[in-house]
Amino acid sequence: MIVIGTREHGSRRRRPVPVMQDTFHKSEWMEAGDDPVLSPTVFLVEQPPDTVLVPHFHRQNQFQLFVAGGGTIGRHPLGPVTIHYAGAYTGYGPLVSGPEGITYFTIRPVCESGFVPVEGAGERMIRGPKRHAQAGPIHVLGDEALAGLHQPTHERMLAPAPDGLAAIASCLPPGAEHIPAHVPGSQGQFVFVLAGSLTHDGRSLGVWENLFAASSGPAPVLHAGEGGAQIVVLHTPPRDPAYG
Repeated sequence: MIVIGTREHGSRRRRPVPVMQDTFHKSEWMEAGDDPVLSPTVFLVEQPPDTVLVPHFHRQNQFQLFVAGGGTIGRHPLGPVTIHYAGAYTGYGPLVSGPEGITYFTIRPVCESGFVPVEGAGERMIRGPKRHAQAGPIHVLGDEALAGLHQPTHERMLAPAPDGLAAIASCLPPGAEHIPAHVPGSQGQFVFVLAGSLTHDGRSLGVWENLFAASSGPAPVLHAGEGGAQIVVLHTPPRDPAYG
């Protein structure tokens, strides 16, 4: 399974979403149905300035990629580009935006909508292993620096774990080929373009556009554009068996 997430699709699927007393905006960049085992989804959240998203959890594993603005998640500062991971039924937050607001992608291997506030969750919070991870910020290169690269560089933002969780940032010279290997145990990998452009199977991906490749198939063959490419690859583990 290969699924592509694009800016154009996100712009067509952007809508206001009431959250508590505020209005966020949500844009669906990648949609792949609602299969309960594998249905990769990516959406962009625009959280307005000086707002609070209460501590909450989700029923599926997820990454978040903070790409613009700033704020905090719990006690931890957020800014471009920060990686956050929360396992299924793992509470996190509050997510507080700064004076510029904060913009972030939510990335899940299995489709899910909504969230469950930690306060008053009761029986909806199933017992099982809880997991957080955070890394970054990743410094995004300018066009000149990216185009001037002669050798690829790779940095483990989150070292591969036994269950398949990992995050790896790469800078690729113009025209370079890159085949990011699947991490053993993962359901698949999400590739995000942070700067420059990528080509996969003849299709070009620009900044913030993304691709999912299931681990049941071959790793994606990527080529940096003529200005190079800076990417981050997020490897997603399956949900823990404790959660059914």
